[in-house]
Order: sequence, then C-alpha cells, then structure tokens
Amino acid sequence: MEPMKKILPAALAAAAVVSGVSAAGAADRAPVAWGPCPADVAKPGLQCSTLEVPLDYRHPDGRKITVALSRLASANPAQRRGVLLVNQGGPGLNGLDFPVALVDAGLPQRVRDTYDVIGFDPRGVGHSTPVTCDMTPKQTAESVSPPFPYRAADVTKAAEAAKTVARQCLTSKTASMLPFVTTANTARDMDGIRTALGEPKLSYYGDSYGTYLGAVYTSLYPGRSDRIVLDSNLRPEGYDVEALRSQALGFETRFPDFAKLAAANPAQYSLGATPAAVRAKYFELAERLDRAPAQGYDGTTFRTITAGFLRADAALPALAKLWHELDVNEPAFPPAGAGADSDNFAASYLAVVCGDSRWPEAVGTYQRNVAVDRVRYPMYGPYAANIRPCAFWPAPAEPRVRITDDGPANVLMLQNLRDPATPMPGALRLRAAFGDRARLVTADQGGHVAYLNGANECGNNAVSDYLTTGKRPPHDAFCRA
Repeated sequence: MEPMKKILPAALAAAAVVSGVSAAGAADRAPVAWGPCPADVAKPGLQCSTLEVPLDYRHPDGRKITVALSRLASANPAQRRGVLLVNQGGPGLNGLDFPVALVDAGLPQRVRDTYDVIGFDPRGVGHSTPVTCDMTPKQTAESVSPPFPYRAADVTKAAEAAKTVARQCLTSKTASMLPFVTTANTARDMDGIRTALGEPKLSYYGDSYGTYLGAVYTSLYPGRSDRIVLDSNLRPEGYDVEALRSQALGFETRFPDFAKLAAANPAQYSLGATPAAVRAKYFELAERLDRAPAQGYDGTTFRTITAGFLRADAALPALAKLWHELDVNEPAFPPAGAGADSDNFAASYLAVVCGDSRWPEAVGTYQRNVAVDRVRYPMYGPYAANIRPCAFWPAPAEPRVRITDDGPANVLMLQNLRDPATPMPGALRLRAAFGDRARLVTADQGGHVAYLNGANECGNNAVSDYLTTGKRPPHDAFCRA
C-alpha cells in the first residue's frame, strides 16, 4: 500500500496550511459579470458567471482554476440585506441550480427578498474546473458504493478494486488538482466569491456535507460570517471514516418510520403486517438479490436505494412499492443512475472525503469494522464500514480545520431527530464544538434535510425567521411533530 502514498509528493508538499487566507488576498477582483447559465442548468431568473481562484492558496499568483457561480437576485432592493450562499452537500454535487431548487421547495418570498441567493459548483465539480479519475461506469458506482461484504474475503476483494481506483485518480490528467480539492480550499473559494460580489459579510445555508463546509468557512472567517444556517449536520471532524460508519446508526434509527408505513398497508404492499415482518423482508430481499440480481438490482443496490429513499417521508410509499415489485421480481424501472457517463461526482467526492482527513490504511481494520458493525447495525453496518479508495490516498495536505467556539454567536443548526444520513449524535458533537456560537433546533421528524423538506413548520420558521430577522431561539429548541 505504501507506494500509493508517494505518487504526488511534490504537490502534497506544496499544499501547506493557509487557514484564513482570503481568495482575494492576492489581487483586487473585477466585478462579477452575470449572464446566461449553461443549458443544462438554465432556469428562469437564474444568472451565471465564473470566478478564477488559486488552485493552491499558498501560491495565490500561481495556477488558477475556475469556480462557476449562479444568482437569483432579490427583487426587493429596499429589503435586500446581502447575499446568501447555498450548498446542497455531497460532496461532489453540482450547485448552480440549487437556488432554484430551494425556491421550488418553498423558500419563502421574504427570504428571497432579503438576499441574492448565490449557488456555485464547488472546485472540481461540474461547470467549475472538474476532476476525473478515468473510471468506468462500474468503477464509478463501486468507488462510492462497494459491494456488501458478507465475510472478510469480501473486504479483501473490495480493497483491490479500491486500490485500483485510487491509483487511477492519482495518475489521471487532473491528478495535480487532487491535493487542493478539499473542504478548506472550497471555503476559501467562498470567501473569494464574497469579495468578488463586493460584500463585507456572507450569509450561508448548507445542508448535509454543506454543514461541514459552512462550519469550516465560519471557523476560518468568523468576522466575515453573517447569518450561518447548518441543516442536517455532520460531526465537527467532517466526512471521515466514522461519519460514514454512522450512517448505519442513522439507517436503524430511521427504518421504523418506513416499517410502520409498510405494515399499515399489507394488502397494498405485501411486505408484512407488522414492523418486525417488514424488517425481516429487508434481509430476505437483500440476500436474495445478492444471490440473483433482478434487472439491475443486486443486494448492494437494494440497500443503497433503500437508504436514499429513507431520506424523505414523501419517498416512503414509492420505496414500499419498489420493494413489492422486487419481491415479485417485476421492478418497473432499472436503478436510477444506471449507465452514468461521467465520473465527475465520484472523483470529486473522493477528492474531498479522502483529502480532508486520514483514513485507516490496513485492510484488517476495515475487516474488523465490518465484523463489529454487522452485530451493532446489521441492516446497513457492514456496507457503511467497508473499505473505500480513501484507504490508499496520500495523507491530507493540511491539518483539519478545528471547529471551536471562537467567533460571533451567529450559527443556527437544524436537525431531524431521525436523520438516516447525518444522525443526531454527530449534530450534538458539532453543537458542542461551537459552544455559545450556535443554537440547535431539533425537529421530531425523520429524513435527511429538515428545512423545507417536511411538515414541521416550527423548524422551517426557525430558519426563515433567522435569515430574515437575525433572531435565533435564546436556547436550543425542540420542535414537536
């Protein structure tokens, strides 16, 4: 494994700690010139532009890369406060159309009037300067979703595939970018966006991985942070190996909501008349599909699609319908994403999660983690604990940004009680790290992403009120179902 750590020594050595360095520190920025958006993200009212930023903030006059921006401008200049930068997580997800997605989800007009809502494709992603690992479609899927491991030998097999993907990433045509496609550098890009827009401070809404990005930004630039909203929160250590393993706990915590729905409709779904029977059906289907895949669905795909559908209450009936179709071997559609022709999401995802923190290197560590989590969280634990290409990645180029209570009291955290992807214990750890800087509003509902994604008006109003008035709850709050 050790030779894999030496593929990019010069690039890694060049990426030193530059915490707090502004993207605009080297030169004055020209005003952003807004124009039409790329055809694949063009929406009414959405404008786009690009911004050059340093690849390596230690050398701001060196190589530049491009970050793509979008804007939904406030229609009320008298009420406009500034800009609200938004990020939908991932990492690796495009963000140019996220402002429109928020509006479609019900972003209140009062929030739209208060801000120009700014989206962006993070460095390495989409219409920004992209990264690639030259992966095949199969490698693209398995790099982030390795096959479910039943035994230690399955982890060993996954390790070989992960090692190959890591080698491809670290020798691809964009390999020189990889040490710099990190959360900390994306946060520095955000400050460059703030400067280019001529704003003294930046307000921010981020969900999922975007909570860690926002936490890093406001830790690097506390004096330039205005109103910071973090929704569905990662641990203060970010998306590391333990954050990934924690999704097994999240799955187990959330699954009873689905089991209750399916069991309440046994005639419609035929998945069992009790939650215990529905849970048993999960194991039956997963193991059957591992033995004999059906129209693109194997056991791993079944598990990951179930985990994805658990993220929204509105998706639970569709999940029950899919389970029924699989049970009778008649799925109506192939798995979403089959035949993807780009590895950009997977490559940029790996760049960030592998480059932000050090992952265990020994295959035996993952074999032990799989064995432990098979007992602790049998539904999803072995999958979440399996080895990824990060095990064969170079060491991080700089230390992790530490999240502390140093800064203004301007962070509002929102968290669903039964979040399958970023479960409650991680949010509580982040809340503790922020200290008096933060307030936490917990909503008694399931699913991933709380704001505008459920029936809990208490949580929705807490965010909208804070963004428009600056008023947070005086203490941590609980929103009942």
